Amino acid sequence: METESEPYVRLATLRQLHQVVADLNTARSLADTLQTVADGIVNGLGYELACVNLVRPDGDLVVAAFAGNAAAEALITGRVGSRASWERRLSMGEAWGDLRFIPHTEGWVLDDDDVPQWYTEGPEPRFEDEWHPSDRLFAPMYAASSAGGELLGVIAVDRPRNGRLPGAWGREALQMYAFQAAIAISNARLRANMQRALVRLEREQQALRASEESFRQAFEYAPSGMAIAEMGGDQHGRILRTNDALCRLLGRPASAMRRYSFSDLVHPEDIGTLLRTSAEGGRAELRLGRRDGTYLWVSMRNSVVADAADGPRFLLTHVEDIEERKRRELQLAHRASHDSLTGLPNNAELRARLGARLCRRPQSVQPSAVDTLDAAYGGAPLAAGYDVTAYDTHAYPAHGYDTNGYDTGSHPFGSGLGSGTYDEAFDHHVHTVAPEGDTDDGTKGLAVLFCDLDGFKSINDRFGHHTGDAVLIEVARRLTNVVRDGDTVARLGGDEFVVLADGLGRADAQDLAVRLRNAIIPPIRVDGRAVRVGASFGIGWAHCGMSAEEVLQSADQRMYVEKRSRAKQHRRAG
Repeated sequence: METESEPYVRLATLRQLHQVVADLNTARSLADTLQTVADGIVNGLGYELACVNLVRPDGDLVVAAFAGNAAAEALITGRVGSRASWERRLSMGEAWGDLRFIPHTEGWVLDDDDVPQWYTEGPEPRFEDEWHPSDRLFAPMYAASSAGGELLGVIAVDRPRNGRLPGAWGREALQMYAFQAAIAISNARLRANMQRALVRLEREQQALRASEESFRQAFEYAPSGMAIAEMGGDQHGRILRTNDALCRLLGRPASAMRRYSFSDLVHPEDIGTLLRTSAEGGRAELRLGRRDGTYLWVSMRNSVVADAADGPRFLLTHVEDIEERKRRELQLAHRASHDSLTGLPNNAELRARLGARLCRRPQSVQPSAVDTLDAAYGGAPLAAGYDVTAYDTHAYPAHGYDTNGYDTGSHPFGSGLGSGTYDEAFDHHVHTVAPEGDTDDGTKGLAVLFCDLDGFKSINDRFGHHTGDAVLIEVARRLTNVVRDGDTVARLGGDEFVVLADGLGRADAQDLAVRLRNAIIPPIRVDGRAVRVGASFGIGWAHCGMSAEEVLQSADQRMYVEKRSRAKQHRRAG
């Protein structure tokens, strides 16, 4: 190119440089850009061979593109040269600005290194400025505009078409082209990274959409109830979304469910369980209110869910209907604590309920105000020799009966088990006292009425056990109808019954015994036959310092005293 006049050479070179640089910006991928860089050297800058070596992530350089010779391209494309060998090359020879020229007189030491290279044949140069077949010219490509920037790659050129070493303007053109090629390669890499990022983002979004759709279908079509509720803040527990199964379970439409929180739906006695479960996650069994006003036993499992950015957290709640299982459990518990014939509390349940009202402090020992406060707050015992926990704190039975027929433990003499205790809930013990003397002094206490049927054995022997069982069932019904809500009627065994009635004076207890006896005396019809039984009652009084066994023995003895006192009276059955 430098055989013509200098102005013409510069103008022609600029035109060619402009064209090949423009071609760099039309490449669509990194591979196309690298090949365009190599082709531009051959087509626009007057070299017969050009090779583009690209820096890999590990620092070594790979032959990424080749132009000018198909055989050489097939030989070395894809081969790798170490970074150390390339740094050695870029530090040898003559520095032409950013270019590095290694004449054949020095380059022979590089023939055996690991950098991929080709060999060209040709005559020995006759003039000083002629190109030798073993000359090497490299144009480093840096990310910045100076050699101090990051090395992106190296352009290696060979065999200028005019056969001469490039002059000042040819060197400048190659250096400018290497600079533009570095920009094009950087842009191509950026585009490639952006395209990969977009593809990855699209795949992630597709996976997210698929995951959300899978969750939606699993949520909506789950056979058991599911809900999403808010967690934390003023709206804690507010229901955000429910599936059809939960709506059917509670008999409420989805639009109505969103107006509630689970604390609005839970049974009042289960609110503590719900709050603990909502705060900690986990599983609990509790009752939820249905639209018709009834309550349904469910198993509730909560999972705390946080978004990827640690934003608002939610509760994913799984609600399973356990009504039938709970009913069977309560039936089994009821059978264990109740008489199978009459349905009344049995002997063990009676003793448990009675023992729950008694402590070991004798009635004659009265607590002081300080002792009472100490007992209320877990302090010192009320009387020497007694453990305050034995009589100052008490847990009532864990089961009573609510409107749905389930044990709730709402009062100490309900129809539930006495063997359990409230979960972590203890009431301050109210000491049980008894009237003193044989006259009514106004003291209200816990009366224990021991009932023994008169004439029952003869009915059982004469008419059989079927009739005897029917009599016992009817007597149990009549006794239950006479007593108050909260009193206990229990079958001790055989033809013996016990009534526990709290808050009675002596006159009240005697009046209750009369009413109970009068309720029993009327004839009982069994299979078209009228039979009659009488009853003897003994009234005992329970007070702290006594055991349940002692209370029952006292009432039993009084019953036999009363029976003997009426021995001369005419009692007939059947």
